[in-house]
Formats: sequence, structure tokens, C-alpha cells
Amino acid sequence: MASFLVQFSYTEQGVKGLLKEGGSKRREATEQLIKSLGGKLVAYYFAFGEYDGFAIIEGAENVDAAAAGLIVAASGAVKTKTTVLLTP
Repeated sequence: MASFLVQFSYTEQGVKGLLKEGGSKRREATEQLIKSLGGKLVAYYFAFGEYDGFAIIEGAENVDAAAAGLIVAASGAVKTKTTVLLTP
């Protein structure tokens, strides 16, 4: 089972959507996308700093994580950086 750390930053368009729909809707949309690809959203946090938030995803394969990244990028609402996590 693969695990991923996804760091995300909202674009101007994404911030407008966040303000309109709220953070809970963004989390729900993320969870639905990951679930549709066979994965599980383990954690989802908003943050201050270089990134607007972080998500930890598990269960998806590398190709599924790449597909999720492409779907999100195509929306134009957010930019992401995905890191494969390793367990000790």
C-alpha cells in the first residue's frame, strides 16, 4: 500500500471557490476524488506558510496518485506537490 503527502496551494480561482464553498466542501471533494481512485484520505489540514494545506493519502498506487494530480491540476484551482512516503 502506497502513502503520499500532498502539499497544495490555491490559485486565485481556488481561493474564490474556497471562500464561496468553505473548507469542508474542499475536503469532501478531495475525499471523493481519492476514494474514486481506490485510495483513502487519512488527513487533511489547512496551514499557514509556503503551502495552504496538506493531505495524507494512502492505498492508491503511484499511477492513481498521478491521475489525481492531473485531475486537480486541470481544474486550475490549486497547485500541488506530491511526495511518496516511506514507512520505517
